[in-house]
Amino acid sequence: MGTKGLNRRHFTLSVGLSVHGALLATMEKRLLVLGDSLSAEYGLPRGSGWVALLSERLMAQQGAWRVVNASISGETTSGGRSRLGALLQAHRPALVVLELGGNDALRGLPLDMSSQNLQAMIIASQQAGAQVLVTSAPYLAKPRDVQVRIRPA
Repeated sequence: MGTKGLNRRHFTLSVGLSVHGALLATMEKRLLVLGDSLSAEYGLPRGSGWVALLSERLMAQQGAWRVVNASISGETTSGGRSRLGALLQAHRPALVVLELGGNDALRGLPLDMSSQNLQAMIIASQQAGAQVLVTSAPYLAKPRDVQVRIRPA
């Protein structure tokens, strides 16, 4: 077998691995976090907030998850609701984490309005095919106490 045969096999193997890698990348699940300063790492070194820690833990435990942090410091449920449609369309998440409502309370906004906004975001996320987790104050748990478990749908 000459050098041409080896090169051809190497090329076939390389192309096969590249195509396989591309297929695996398309199977990657996305987790979208829509939150306020608690999720946006306000006042923290970049990459040290709970969303970054969750992303690291998911990659270690689950593998094929990509976390998209669309959080904005100062965000309200109204702001999150207005941005959610475009985020769902752009990222097509399997799971949406809503960490909103704290700034609504700080601003004295009506609880009914916050509740309606959260309900609308839950419905929109589910209609887009995502599971939804509504949370607040994730900073109360120590990072070592946080367990990441994602059940297949």
